[in-house]
Amino acid sequence: MTVPTASDPAPARTRYAVVGLGGRAQMYVRALARTHADRSELVAFCDVNQTRMDAHNKALRDDHDHDPVPTYAAADFTTMLAEQRVDAVVVTTVDSTHDHYIVAALQAGCDVVTEKPMTIDAERCRRILDAQEASGRKVTVTFNYRYNPAHAKVREVIASGAIGEVGSVHFEWLLDTRHGADYFRRWHRDKANSGGLMVHKATHHFDLVNWWIASSPETVFGLGRLFFYGDENGARRGLARDYDRAHGAPAAAEDPFALQLDSSPNLTALYLDAEHEDGYHRDQNVFAPGVTIEDDMCVAVRYRSGATMSYHLTAYSPWEGYRVVFNGSGGRLELDVVENAFVDPVTAGRAPGEALHGVDGPDADSGAGTRLVLRRLWERPVELELPDTTGAGHGGGDDRMLADIFGAPAGPDPLGRASTQLDGARSLLTGLAANRSFETGLPVRADDVLAL
Repeated sequence: MTVPTASDPAPARTRYAVVGLGGRAQMYVRALARTHADRSELVAFCDVNQTRMDAHNKALRDDHDHDPVPTYAAADFTTMLAEQRVDAVVVTTVDSTHDHYIVAALQAGCDVVTEKPMTIDAERCRRILDAQEASGRKVTVTFNYRYNPAHAKVREVIASGAIGEVGSVHFEWLLDTRHGADYFRRWHRDKANSGGLMVHKATHHFDLVNWWIASSPETVFGLGRLFFYGDENGARRGLARDYDRAHGAPAAAEDPFALQLDSSPNLTALYLDAEHEDGYHRDQNVFAPGVTIEDDMCVAVRYRSGATMSYHLTAYSPWEGYRVVFNGSGGRLELDVVENAFVDPVTAGRAPGEALHGVDGPDADSGAGTRLVLRRLWERPVELELPDTTGAGHGGGDDRMLADIFGAPAGPDPLGRASTQLDGARSLLTGLAANRSFETGLPVRADDVLAL
């Protein structure tokens, strides 16, 4: 083994650009500009909105002691790659545009780090896979939930054979009326932008199951509908208020479903102050017309391993969290996670954008907790000790993932948490097949949607 000495030169830093400067980009900007700046160099921003890029540059200067970086309009993306000698691109744009930037970056000889979902449909996915194969460059899909210590423990237990061969999985995910509602205020409410929650949100979950049981979907049947949000449901239940967007609307003042952008300096800078450029309203009425995604979805999956899964996603729950059960030939493993036990209607629309993800919210101490129980045949149940779950975002998953992507190289990971374009594609299979099943009412073979 070679031991570095004081005279050894520092490793060359990877030159990164970020495209898509909404709220989600903040995590990556912070990691590149501060946490992992010893190995990563943030060199440029690219977006459709100059005001948002300016807000990020202000944060670089004020919060991260980092010089502002050059900014480029979306139409000048490839110009940016050349002028700034970009090595790798972080893609955090609207989901439906991921493929455009991923493919362009690969063709320019850059590596790519992309937010999940990798894209929203099979055609776009195939473009990415073909471009990666032709370029030979690296694509990383940021499945941060793989890095959550509780999820890693599940992977370890199943891989150890403690419950034998996995025969079935039951998975229920609940989004509360703060976090869940937020998908119906934003661009996600239009399926053409996001692919619906089966693609945008559930891709997280479907990737976890693929990873946990080391398999991929074979056949999918799904039933989904818009049950709670949208104009018709709001009117029928007396929940609708007469406004299109919350800011400046008296009818939204006491609406627990309304997001008050001006209650957060961060949301004000990134969205309210930027509206004059592109007309995007971050605070749309969840009961106004224009919602084309489902909020209640039920899916049955058969995997290539022979295992089956029953899955349900609810986006209007009074509490937030999830329950996952694995039934095996040697026992059963049960994971129960409460991220938020209730939603306070007074603060529901006044939390900063970063606080819309369960444990990061102001009610995080209201019954939140994680429990993992192993029930082997003929033995008493054992509650397993969980690793430390502290750290920013998704039970500490964000910090650990960012360190893996941008930090110093670590040794081999026996859990295989790093995700490539193939993992991104496999995670899409269940959601894309479910969307097709919603439309046809029939089971769908994954290979008929996207053959991998």
